[in-house]
Amino acid sequence: MAEFQNVPANAPVGTKLLNWVDNRFPLSKLWNEQWGQYYAPKNFNVWYIFGSLAALVLVMQILTGIFLTMHYKPDAALAFASVEYIMRDVPWGWLVRYMHSTGASAFFVVVYLHMFRGMIYGSYRKPRELIWIFGCAIFLVLMAEAFMGYLLPWGQMSYWGAQVIVNLFAAVPFVGPDLALLIRGDYVVGDATLNRFFSFHVIAVPLVLLGLVAAHLIALHEVGSNNPDGVEVKDYRGPDGKPLDAIPSHPYYTVHDIFGVTVFLFLFSAVVFFMPEMGGYFLEFNNYIEANPLKTPAHIAPVWYFTPFYSMLRATTDVLMGVISLIVVLGAVMAILRGGFSARMKIVIAVVAAVCVWLFGGIKALLLALGMSGVPTWLSGWDAKFWGVVVMGGAVIILFFLPWLDRSPVRSIRYRPGWHKWVYGVFVFFFLVLGYLGAQPPSAPANLVSQIGTFVYFGFFLLMPWWSRLGTFKPVPTRVTYSGH
Repeated sequence: MAEFQNVPANAPVGTKLLNWVDNRFPLSKLWNEQWGQYYAPKNFNVWYIFGSLAALVLVMQILTGIFLTMHYKPDAALAFASVEYIMRDVPWGWLVRYMHSTGASAFFVVVYLHMFRGMIYGSYRKPRELIWIFGCAIFLVLMAEAFMGYLLPWGQMSYWGAQVIVNLFAAVPFVGPDLALLIRGDYVVGDATLNRFFSFHVIAVPLVLLGLVAAHLIALHEVGSNNPDGVEVKDYRGPDGKPLDAIPSHPYYTVHDIFGVTVFLFLFSAVVFFMPEMGGYFLEFNNYIEANPLKTPAHIAPVWYFTPFYSMLRATTDVLMGVISLIVVLGAVMAILRGGFSARMKIVIAVVAAVCVWLFGGIKALLLALGMSGVPTWLSGWDAKFWGVVVMGGAVIILFFLPWLDRSPVRSIRYRPGWHKWVYGVFVFFFLVLGYLGAQPPSAPANLVSQIGTFVYFGFFLLMPWWSRLGTFKPVPTRVTYSGH
């Protein structure tokens, strides 16, 4: 048992109270370890405000969600009316509801920017792999949380969006129909679906999210923060053992983050008070119409932060799978002719390629291209709809492997070849294009662009072990580069 620390009898009341608490609970110790005396690199720039903004929005979502739950009715017959009641009759209910809906979009804005900062500065590289993995898990859980919350207003777009997404799981071979039934709780999206989505959205998923955020922060404070130069500040310490290129988070980064929070809240308030629908992107106009299972909207699209992945889903057609099958065949032929493999290994490559072509529906695509109709089921392989689900999920899962895909000898984009910035720029451009097209009605030209964007997205990651090592790299300084403002 630790000895009690005493303070002078004439100490201020606040000091005495804090000492009383510290003798029973390590409040000051936790504050100093996690923030007050946590040394962070002194060259942080504006990209490093989005982590604290994500924490702010998380707290805001929890608080506004609690107040919305007080008046919301998770009943298919009452849900839409309860939201209208909150908007019209509950004092300041409209503000709480708009803060929650705008907060959902703001959450994804800051998370996307936070993840992009990690990508350009190599914050996922050794020894920070677990920080990145926990962060990707937070992103994945956040998507589940947003999807389940999206159904709760019980508007037309909420209902039919959930209907489309849940039905995608029915495309999974063998277990698909049972899996979709398990998620819905019924044969159609209805009261059972609304109840289980409400339970997960309010209780289960937030608990997982909070646990992952805690793990993310613990891992971060264990190995220390990365910085724009990508060098380790712990390698150079002063006589007192403190890193020479780091400063205490408080008061320096407290002020830094307060400034970022002020700018963010100014923009956030402008959206909440003047354009909470954001032209139909944050709150779709169809969602102001009560869900009608008998009337399908002309165009069904998810909310904006899902649209890049929804574009990839729609882009995965029989034609695309036929092209991928052709790529597999060409790759197998080149490996057999030029790989120097043994005869047994060549047979294995050929068999694996043939199985992949069948699974991808390549045989079906070839027969259809030859004008044959009525392709037998056993030759059709797995449906393109299923592969669309795989592509959509794979677009998120592949992020977890980024620490091992990047083989660059340096961490930060600052010291990589100049054309690497163009590679990242093309990646971001096509990601934004996919997001835009996912919100638009489908068309043949848009589908072609989405397919190109899908190839670019996956090519960026899958070819990273190759392109990340190419070019002339700049010398990395041994200590951080910093000049005062």
